[in-house]
Amino acid sequence: MNPMFLLLGNIGGTELILILSVILIFFGAKRIPELARGLGKGIREFKDASSGVRREIEEGINTRVEEPKERHP
Repeated sequence: MNPMFLLLGNIGGTELILILSVILIFFGAKRIPELARGLGKGIREFKDASSGVRREIEEGINTRVEEPKERHP
């Protein structure tokens, strides 16, 4: 199941049109593409950061810590 539907619940066509029209009235037609671009950039940055953290964790797990060499007097 798509997580977006879990967040929104059961939204019908009428409710969706009402929400979109309120957004259009509130922000205006020129402002909506700017908001969508900003949202897309934010999501992309979040994905990049989370994949970077995941990569670092996997590298830390996969790298073997060398045992210290014994010192001979």
